[in-house]
Amino acid sequence: MTDLAIYDLDRTLTRHATYTPFLIHCAMRRAPWRLLLAPVVLASMLLYGVRIIDRGRLKEINHQLLLGRWIHPKDLTPLVESFADSTVSGNIRPGARKAIARDKAEGRRLVLATASYRLYADAIADRLGFDDVIGTGSVIGLDERIRSRIAGENAYGEAKLRMIADWVEKSGLTGKHGHVRFYSDHASDAPTFEWADEPVAVNPHARLARLAIRRGWPIEDWS
Repeated sequence: MTDLAIYDLDRTLTRHATYTPFLIHCAMRRAPWRLLLAPVVLASMLLYGVRIIDRGRLKEINHQLLLGRWIHPKDLTPLVESFADSTVSGNIRPGARKAIARDKAEGRRLVLATASYRLYADAIADRLGFDDVIGTGSVIGLDERIRSRIAGENAYGEAKLRMIADWVEKSGLTGKHGHVRFYSDHASDAPTFEWADEPVAVNPHARLARLAIRRGWPIEDWS
């Protein structure tokens, strides 16, 4: 049996969130004029804050504003590579690197499970030595261009656990994988915490810290 180590990305592996910085990184290098749309970006965040739009729609709107309705992979790849390089060099928690090394030494299969878009999470995971990535997908047209629309579900909350279960099945691991260790900083991952054999709260925000204490889950500081 193969033991698994499943990691969240934003504020678990990283000190800071990655999605908005990724879009700003792309806009600055590809079309700086898009930064003038920042007030519209802020307005969309307010709509999310008052629950007029959901988290997935917020992502689609901001993607369209800062990166465009579509982009060809040949134009996106250099942006992804440079963003992944900067993220791995300056936005990874020291404790995350130690945990990755420990799980590798134990022979675990390393899986990144994130609500972030796979279009850049894959590159970050590759640099950190992960074996697999589960994340939010993007619609790709017949012209190979990547659209600003989400393919399937936004990998957040219960949807993340559904996508992990789907990955387990498609990877032929149903009933065959061993012990599952799961790391996250956020209470939105409670469904996956409950499913895992060894849930670990990493630099948790207040709600998750309270939940971890009640449930007796380990709390780790990776700062």
